[in-house]
Amino acid sequence: MEKFKRKVFYLGGFDPRGVRFYHQLYRDQAARHGALSGEALSVSARRAGPASSAIWTVGNDAAGVETEYEFLRWEDLVGKVWIRNPLKLAWRSIATYVGHARFMQFKRMKRLRPGPVLTICYPPFLAVMIPLLFALIPALLLSILLPFWAAALAGIGVSVALSGKWLTKLVVPWLLRFTYYHHGLAANGPGPDLDARLDLFARRIVAEMDGPWDEILLVTHSAGTILGMSLMRRVFALRGDTLPGHFAMVGLGQVVPVIALRTDAHWYHADLKALADKHFRYVDLSYPPDGAAYFNVNPLTLVADQCAARVDMLSPRFHLFYEPDNHNKGWSNKYEAHFDYLRVGDRLSPVDFVSLTAGPRRLDEAVALFRAIP
Repeated sequence: MEKFKRKVFYLGGFDPRGVRFYHQLYRDQAARHGALSGEALSVSARRAGPASSAIWTVGNDAAGVETEYEFLRWEDLVGKVWIRNPLKLAWRSIATYVGHARFMQFKRMKRLRPGPVLTICYPPFLAVMIPLLFALIPALLLSILLPFWAAALAGIGVSVALSGKWLTKLVVPWLLRFTYYHHGLAANGPGPDLDARLDLFARRIVAEMDGPWDEILLVTHSAGTILGMSLMRRVFALRGDTLPGHFAMVGLGQVVPVIALRTDAHWYHADLKALADKHFRYVDLSYPPDGAAYFNVNPLTLVADQCAARVDMLSPRFHLFYEPDNHNKGWSNKYEAHFDYLRVGDRLSPVDFVSLTAGPRRLDEAVALFRAIP
């Protein structure tokens, strides 16, 4: 029997961990999927791709499926702007939030989804309040027994020892870095390095469009959904207005409004407007409890009244596929919850990441089956 051949291009988010982490994550989830489905999946070692990418092969022999998975790499560019010094991060965050106050359409953002507004705004509040409370409470208690200066020093020591752990647990440093980077991206554009990388990715995708594939998926996740729209504009510029019918784009945990709702992001508004009359398939999977994602917000209509693309806006409904004790939820699990899009739950979903990328169903079949679940 001839195998069903799928090509997957994956564009991830603002994460310096890179391909090694994501290759192992895929291997782990493929094993989990195989245990649940009875279809043993093989995941090859990764090899260098031709376009700043890494490639591995996923075999699903029981279903007659072979997937060539290409991880589009930009973690080196993330690493260059990843601020590790907490004092420097705090200083840069001041300019970041001044810029957001000037240019972000917060009222419109709140009308779209209130959750992401809170996600953007709570990090600077907690970054001030948690160290202050950890210093103030011990200092006040110790001032009963110690001189004021000694109690104050002790409070500062307690704050230094404990604040970082609690801020990390509440994802504050990562969100501050994310917000700082996208403030600069909105105001200044991608810059020459990222522009060149997106051009390279676009040429690579177009080169594979007439390859021996039964399905081609461009899967974007988190901040990759922002860059994915700019990437699609480049694909159309190279390919023309007609893409092959077996090509589709999938957005996971979509965050496009973070840039699109900045009034100064003129370059990005031009990218979205250029896609308004383009015909292609787009499926958005964003979970309402995910405080970073914009569930049921069509990114293609943020700067245009309508779009020509065929769009499905879905929630992955993680609560149906995880046991309650295993489901990432709550403030302390925000970061991990944002990666559930790349995982397999306690029960298989037709649109979980491994099912979409290594399963026997085409995207439209998977979406139809998912919609039929009560």
